[in-house]
Amino acid sequence: MSRIGQTFQALRAGNRTGIITYVTVGFPTVKATLDLVPALADAGADMIELGVPFSDPLADGATIQRASQVAITNGVTLSTCLDVCRHLRERLPLVPLIFMGYYNPILVHGVDRFAKEASAAGADGVIVPDLPPEEADSLSIACAAQEIDLIFFLAPTSTDRRIEVVGKIAKGFVYCVSLTGVTGVRSDVAVDLPGFLARVRKYTNVSLAVGFGVSTPEHVRSIGSVADAVIVGSALIAEIERTEIDGAAEGSRVKHASSLVQRLSSAAARGPANG
Repeated sequence: MSRIGQTFQALRAGNRTGIITYVTVGFPTVKATLDLVPALADAGADMIELGVPFSDPLADGATIQRASQVAITNGVTLSTCLDVCRHLRERLPLVPLIFMGYYNPILVHGVDRFAKEASAAGADGVIVPDLPPEEADSLSIACAAQEIDLIFFLAPTSTDRRIEVVGKIAKGFVYCVSLTGVTGVRSDVAVDLPGFLARVRKYTNVSLAVGFGVSTPEHVRSIGSVADAVIVGSALIAEIERTEIDGAAEGSRVKHASSLVQRLSSAAARGPANG
């Protein structure tokens, strides 16, 4: 069983909702990423997505687009991200590390080469927003050979046929998009989320993680009543971005980002108060 599977097993045993945090590698600097990720894990993040910066992040809203552009300006490449993952694995032997990036850099790098190097760096999973399952055979085979979980998306607009296809090949978890649109902070959770997740669960026993728009403890409580984990990206990047705008010191950046994760993690325990 992968670290991702082991983590979900532990979360179920502890009756907790998983907290998966997203950071863009190299935003605001590579050093900041290396400092932030262990702090987020200490603050309560159960898994970490390492965002690979890309010039055309079609699934992402303005916040992550800005972070990606900063990282690209800093010279961050897929090779940089592999190096960062390697360093983080040395510091975090048990926390799942998951690459989140678009297909073009992987294709240019070489699919088999990427899978081998990602495994050697200690990655546990890969999420590719612009790679539909019908086109994923090469990467799926390469990742399976290296025991890396290739994680697919489903959205409220997904047909039952698409859900069935993803359900059959899903590993690690299914990334369930909470709404139609791109990443970004929202005030409310989609009202039809329980129905959507119920549709997905008809076709798979793999854990379900919900992302896009998660930003508050209330979101964690609400989503945690129907899903196995929440994914927090834009809200965390925005918190880091605010410290950059304010000219805060590096320690302050880590403190503010960790504080957000602590607040979200405090709402992860399920029980009468969590519905």
